Amino acid sequence: MNYDKKKLSILLSRLKEQEILKLNLEQYQTEGEIAGDILWKAFLNNDIKGKTIADLGCGNGIFGIGALLMEAKKVYFLDKDIDAIDAAKENYKRLKLKNGIFLNKDINEFEKKADVVLMNPPFGVQKEHNDKIFLEKAMEISQKIYSLHKIESKEFIKKLAETNNFSVSGVYDYNLLIKQKYKFHKRKSYYVKIGCWILEKC
Repeated sequence: MNYDKKKLSILLSRLKEQEILKLNLEQYQTEGEIAGDILWKAFLNNDIKGKTIADLGCGNGIFGIGALLMEAKKVYFLDKDIDAIDAAKENYKRLKLKNGIFLNKDINEFEKKADVVLMNPPFGVQKEHNDKIFLEKAMEISQKIYSLHKIESKEFIKKLAETNNFSVSGVYDYNLLIKQKYKFHKRKSYYVKIGCWILEKC
């Protein structure tokens, strides 16, 4: 592998972003620095190299592409939005990657197994429990999960994990930059406190 955390984060920051975002899908771009840090932690935990990864709600493919750059065996890129899949495919082709499988499907239609799930799912603000749907699917198909959520979701995620025989092995805090993409945004940009939860099958 020819990347350290800094080089990986810079490369991910340069990926093409999805141009048209849909509010009903709660689409927010994951920053390259945040994605790079999470991927690096996963790599050091032996959760990337040689593993089958699922990037659920992949957006522009930032997690899945990062995983392939760090020698994942295979990555499933899943998103119900065709614009997201197109953006992810374009980034994938630009970097001349292999072993990526792109699926334009709803989360409930995904039935493949993965060693690890990496995802930035909807936060469940616009559509209540949208985050729960993604977490339950991740727990159904994998043994290890890295997932981004608003920091106030701690108790909800802990209880959901316990119900599904998972445990929280770590939570890493980040400040996610939200750019003025939707009509209700009053400022050009602001930060939201989020966390990356690491969940493991008990």
